[in-house]
Amino acid sequence: MELNTIQPAAGAKHAKRRVGRGIGSGLGKTAGRGHKGQKSRSGGYHKVGFEGGQMPLQRRLPKRGFKSAKLQFNAEVTLSDLNDLNVTEVDVLVLKQAGLVGQLAKRVKVIKTGEITRAVTLKDITATAGAKAAIEAAGGAVAA
Repeated sequence: MELNTIQPAAGAKHAKRRVGRGIGSGLGKTAGRGHKGQKSRSGGYHKVGFEGGQMPLQRRLPKRGFKSAKLQFNAEVTLSDLNDLNVTEVDVLVLKQAGLVGQLAKRVKVIKTGEITRAVTLKDITATAGAKAAIEAAGGAVAA
């Protein structure tokens, strides 16, 4: 095979349809648009979601809910997750390295799910009232 013999596969290339170029082409006069009507006119077509004047679906259904873009920066960690960590001082960086929170997390909160038996100190991490009591009962501390 040489560079000057390379060709596209058979049937891969076909001529573009040239409409409105006379009777002999087979696509003259109406140029494939049929006769009359909105779709035959230039610039004539309805907007997306238009239902012929009927109230469109996106307006018939009620608006519902809201999802804050700030939620991706918040994360939760359970007491059982903290218990499995082999670290005494826990901060956001430690949790990111352990894969317990996402890399975008800025604020982390400990929730009371599971149990904790090890003493851990939380730095720059908040905790729910129940989680804080459980951590302090295990000999740990929540530093604000």
